[in-house]
Amino acid sequence: MSAASNTALGIRLDGVRAGYGDTVVLEGVSLTLPPHGAMAVLGRNGVGKTTLLATIMGHTTLHRGAIRLGESEIATLEPHRRARLGMGWVPQEREIFRSLTVEENLEVAARPGRWPPARIYEFFPSLAARRRHRGNELSGGEQQMLAIGRALVGSPAVLLMDEPLEGLAPVIVDAVLHGIERLRREDDLAILLVEQHTRLALAVTERAIVLDRGGIVHESDSRDLLDMPERLTALMGVAERRVRPAAWQAS
Repeated sequence: MSAASNTALGIRLDGVRAGYGDTVVLEGVSLTLPPHGAMAVLGRNGVGKTTLLATIMGHTTLHRGAIRLGESEIATLEPHRRARLGMGWVPQEREIFRSLTVEENLEVAARPGRWPPARIYEFFPSLAARRRHRGNELSGGEQQMLAIGRALVGSPAVLLMDEPLEGLAPVIVDAVLHGIERLRREDDLAILLVEQHTRLALAVTERAIVLDRGGIVHESDSRDLLDMPERLTALMGVAERRVRPAAWQAS
């Protein structure tokens, strides 16, 4: 499989046991994210959400299990080879190049495909206005948009997003959520979204899983979980933070 085929792919994990060295964080995780699908990964801090994404990208120690991208087994591949096959990652820390301009950040990651830098500027107009500014001159929201844009210019088939709303002002949260919605409508991406703002994540996804102690303790349609607030609160262990913009109030 080559970069040219990076459309309409999904991810499947079967019995994944993984962690860092001898320390096991994930135990027996199995999930299926279909092509074009969007899945929320929920749970309290420290239950393995970030480790799940890192494992899919190849940044942890896999002790057992299978990871497939489309029809390809990728569990033994290095992270850069997974990226070339169609994996895109927006890390929680953003990890943009702070000494490079917006334009340079996009150019260094760009690959031929459906997401040239010009399309990123159309998708996030504020980045177009700041294209000559260095990463360290951007606001937190602009840095997050750049992190998403940098993942997209690699023309991924599957986009992993680790808490993209963390620390953002409500107006920027709204912009990022609308961006995720547009990706679902306009592109062939499958999206796996880790997010602490549970109702926001459920509002822009179709399926949801809840992790606890490194395993999946709940899986359902996102709408079903939104319609069970007491169940959702019990699964999360704490009342969620109510910081969502009015435009994203769940109906």
